[in-house]
Amino acid sequence: MQLPSPATRSPARHAAASHVARAWRGGFTLIELMVVIAIIAIGSAMASLALRDSAQNQLAREGERLAALLETARAISRASGVAVQWRPTAGGFAWDGLPPTQTPLPTHWLDAGTAAVGNAPVLLGPDPVIGPQTVQLRRAESGPRLELQTDGLRPFVASLVP
Repeated sequence: MQLPSPATRSPARHAAASHVARAWRGGFTLIELMVVIAIIAIGSAMASLALRDSAQNQLAREGERLAALLETARAISRASGVAVQWRPTAGGFAWDGLPPTQTPLPTHWLDAGTAAVGNAPVLLGPDPVIGPQTVQLRRAESGPRLELQTDGLRPFVASLVP
């Protein structure tokens, strides 16, 4: 069987065939585009994992952790009816008044560069409403500061201080 020559094809068929041929030669397939996007996504994910956190991110993480610990100690104080107090120390912080049967709470920072700045001890209970309390954290002498505050009724909230 012999294929029809271009001269014997219908004009509409010839136009459709040449359009498909031009489109095929000039573009990318969806799979090719998806493979390229996947390669870019994997590369950028690896690069972001390789980068270290900034001091501000580490300070925010420490603040969120301390806020959770303060709320935990506050709940323990209310449940046990014993006054619990948080105070900064040279290498971290300490909890005074936790019941002896209580699992000890952490007493160190996750990052050794973090320190509490000029903080008085924080009283966490046993009353349901405590006085307004503020804790300031910093990473370096000239670096950003973070404040943990409560009005005595609401939980501790972390906010960066310029």
